[in-house]
Amino acid sequence: MLELSNKLKDEIDSKKPIEGDLWKTVEEKLLIEWTYNSNAIEGSTLTLGETMFFLKNGLTVEGKPFKDFIDAKNHAEAINFLYDIVKNKREISTSLIKEFNAFLLSGIKSTPAIDKNGNKTEKKTTPGEYKLLPNHVLQSDGKIHKYVEPIQVASEMEYLCNWIKENIEKYIR
Repeated sequence: MLELSNKLKDEIDSKKPIEGDLWKTVEEKLLIEWTYNSNAIEGSTLTLGETMFFLKNGLTVEGKPFKDFIDAKNHAEAINFLYDIVKNKREISTSLIKEFNAFLLSGIKSTPAIDKNGNKTEKKTTPGEYKLLPNHVLQSDGKIHKYVEPIQVASEMEYLCNWIKENIEKYIR
């Protein structure tokens, strides 16, 4: 996957420099489509057009859950934060990951969930903190994909950050 990423980066670099307004257009399109697709995976009801309208104009669309707009705003801000991380060459750390998570969950008090009996419920969110409850996603094929247990998150994130520190030079040129 990282090799493919480097190949795509080389292809993009070969097209540079992209002049002023064109580069802004590319960044804007990336921001809108990345936000739309990421939030759609998480269950957002916003269309691509509604996401674009909201991010460009700051206006919501009638009949859509307000949470979907908060998620879109947070995701777009998190992308801008990510650009800042890269620009300033900040080291990937568990505290940075928590800071990034705080952007994504800002203003979100809870998220919809399904309990072990199949009933709809709400899970409290803790922006900037690791999860306290187990979570999973129901895939389109009906299978449940479970994520790491809450008790393991801190050690797994520490492992990830250490792996990045040890391997970053191999993959980032």
